[in-house]
This record gives sequence, structure tokens and C-alpha cells, in this order.
Amino acid sequence: MRVLVLSQYYWPESFRITEVVESLQRTGCHVTVLTGQPNYPQGAVFDGYSAAGFGAQQHEAGYSIYRVPLVPRGRGGAIVLVANYLSFVLSASVLGPWLLRKQSFDVIFVFGMSPILQAIPAVILKWIKVAKLVTWVQDLWPESLEATGFVRNRRVLAMVAVVVRWIYRRNDLLLVQSQAFIPPVQAMAGKTPVLYHPNPGELAFAQTQPPGPSALVLEPGYNVVFAGNLGTVQALGTVLDAAELLMLHPDVRIVLVGSGSRSEWLQQEVARRQLDNVQLAGRFAPEAMPGILAQASALLVSLVRSPIMGQTVPSKMQAYLAAGKPIIASLDGEGARVLEESGAGVSCSAEDAVALAQAVLRLRAMPSNELQRMGEVGLIYYKQHFDQEVLAAKLVKHFSQVLAGNKP
Repeated sequence: MRVLVLSQYYWPESFRITEVVESLQRTGCHVTVLTGQPNYPQGAVFDGYSAAGFGAQQHEAGYSIYRVPLVPRGRGGAIVLVANYLSFVLSASVLGPWLLRKQSFDVIFVFGMSPILQAIPAVILKWIKVAKLVTWVQDLWPESLEATGFVRNRRVLAMVAVVVRWIYRRNDLLLVQSQAFIPPVQAMAGKTPVLYHPNPGELAFAQTQPPGPSALVLEPGYNVVFAGNLGTVQALGTVLDAAELLMLHPDVRIVLVGSGSRSEWLQQEVARRQLDNVQLAGRFAPEAMPGILAQASALLVSLVRSPIMGQTVPSKMQAYLAAGKPIIASLDGEGARVLEESGAGVSCSAEDAVALAQAVLRLRAMPSNELQRMGEVGLIYYKQHFDQEVLAAKLVKHFSQVLAGNKP
């Protein structure tokens, strides 16, 4: 099966679509990738690449990657971000067909992170290549624009909804990363079928601790580790509020591993509030994460309270389950449901600092054998539901059904 994967974000940027491609290869698919110039998250194009460059490169795993120009995202200002998104859409729509002019594909597969507008070049390529189109929806649009505060104008949101409907209805199949996504996506998709296909865990997080010293050595005590993006939807204000409540317990420490749009704000707030129990550890390579997570007493995931966040399963949930550690989830809806179903930890309502602090103390008071059991059942749940190879086989099955013209 010849599969074209289209994603604005790709290796050497750290996104799970790279591992999905390699797992598809292992099933026997012949995979080609169309993407942009790597510049996430720093906002500057990586060394060895050019913002204006385009052409092909061979990945060491044996498949071709075709890159088109784009405007780097810079420091993440609204105007620059819009230019980044639209430049990829334009370049992939115009240059993508030319770069791929001698190739044919059975399926075009879009990794539908925000913005979903990146599926527009895939629609064009579907017509040119006479291929089937499958989009894996990672975020709800336009809801995510409103939830993050990026766009609040009702007229603009309505216009985005029109574009999203147009994209969805030109797909042959839509896959969604959360079961709660099915009703809102189906409402906009018309006759296009919608199926649940969860994100796999990141392979690096599922590995055992590498030999040698860890890239980050945690201090003795009860370390609650948050790993990942430090952005607006992670409810980091709630995390700091909970940390302030936990200052009465000097052995408890909140360790924030990662970077993002709120990194500078976090530094200022931790200093202003004199939160000696909060450690801003910085960003580490995915390969370093198993060694860091292995030292954690518990792992923390948090989101803001909003309808769309309640429908989302944050990607770090899979990574945490794979780590085999107890999990504290400060969120609502689908993410909390997954944790409760796995039995791997405790959850509390989103943006409730008191409940979060109580959840930390509740886990801290549990006997070690109960905590070990939580980690073990979490790992079992991960292998059953989020393993790379299991999900790759299901993905190929979806492609085959689409090619055969079978309705799900």
C-alpha cells in the first residue's frame, strides 16, 4: 500500500507522527512524507535546513521526505503564527504536487494537528493523485481557537467552521484521537464516516531507563513530575496554586519538565511567590525522559476547564501510562475517564487547586505496594490500548477498508 503522509510538523521536530510512519513501514506500507521546514518549538529553522528551501531528503529509516518552504513561527506572536500556518498551506498546495509529480499513492493520510487548514493541500493532492483521503483529527476546530483565546470574534469563528466543514466532507474517512470527538466532528462531517483512533504513546517514553546517569537527577523527597508543553491550556496557574498549598509539606516538590509559551511567566511567578517547592527543570530530549520519569514519585497532567479540553485526551497520558508510574490528573472528561478506566492513578476536577493538592497528599499517603500496582496496571492498559504496533495494524485496516469502499 502506497501512503502519502502530510503533516506540517515532522522529524527532526519531536512529534509522534514520525514514529507512526515508521510503524506503518513495519506493517509493509510504502510511505512518503510531505512536510515543511523544521522550526518547532524554538521558532527558528533547524541547522541544515532553510526556510525557503524545498526538495527531497532520505530518512535513515528508508523513506523519502519532501519539504516545502514556510515562514518560521518565531516567538509565537499571532501574526507570525498565521503566516507560518498559511505559508505551509500555500507551499504544500503549489509545490507539493510538483515535488510528487512522478509518484502515485493509494491513500493520503493527514496528521491533523492544529491548524486543520493543513489538510487543504491533501484535498488538492487527492484530486490530482486520485487517491483516498484520511485525516486524523487531533484538535477540534474552531473550538480550539476559542478555547485557547487565539480567536474570539464570532464571525471569524463561523468562517473557520465553514472551511472545516469543507475539509471534513472531502475526506473518505476521519479518525479522531478521542471518543468524545466523534459527535462534534460527525456533526460537521456530513456523510464522511468518523472513527476513534487514539494516539499511540511516544516510543522514547515507553523505553526502559537508559544506562548511565540521568540527564536530570531529582532531589530526595516526593517528586510530582509534569512533563511536556508549558502552554496556556495546561492550567499551570492551578499547579502553582496547589504548590503553594503544599508548602506545609517540605518533602513534596513539583518538577516541571519542558518548555512553552508560559515558561517565562512561570519563572516570574515562582520567584514572586517564593515557591521553593517548584523546580523548573527545562526541556530535555525525548530519549532522556524515561530516566527522568523513572525517578518520579507521581506524574502530573493538567488542563484548563473548558468543553473542548474535556473532550481531549492529552498526549502525555499515554506517555505516563507507558512509564509505569502513578498518575495525578487535574482535568475533566475524556482524559479523566481514561485514567479511571486504567486504574493507574487519581483524578480531580480541572482548575481546582485545593483538590489537586489533596490528590497529591492522597497518593503520598498510600502504601508502596498500592502505588506499584497502579504503575503496573497503567502499563498493562498502555500495551492493550496505545501500543505503536497494535495501533499501526488498526490504521492499515482502516486504510484497506477505505480502499475497498467499505463503510465502517
